[in-house]
Amino acid sequence: MFSSKMLVCKDCGQEFEFTVGEQEFFAEKGFTNEPSRCPSCRQARKNNRNRDQGNWSGNRKNRPMYEVTCDGCGQIARVPFQPDGSRPVYCSDCFRNNSSYAR
Repeated sequence: MFSSKMLVCKDCGQEFEFTVGEQEFFAEKGFTNEPSRCPSCRQARKNNRNRDQGNWSGNRKNRPMYEVTCDGCGQIARVPFQPDGSRPVYCSDCFRNNSSYAR
């Protein structure tokens, strides 16, 4: 049913083989388009995407934290927002243990 074919990578312009096994995998997953990048460029693109997502989570880790007194247990908690006093603020444990806090 399938036979190997040569394709041209849209990023680097090199030819690469789209093997029978890869075609079977694509068909099994329901993919209708052939790959437009060679394996090296696909991997580089994936690494860049993962790096970019990692930077987003890295920025999240560096955001300012504010110390507050938990309205549930009275312990000091650190939260990623500056409370304005209009709503109660809970530590992670109290928030997690009482689902009625999450709205």
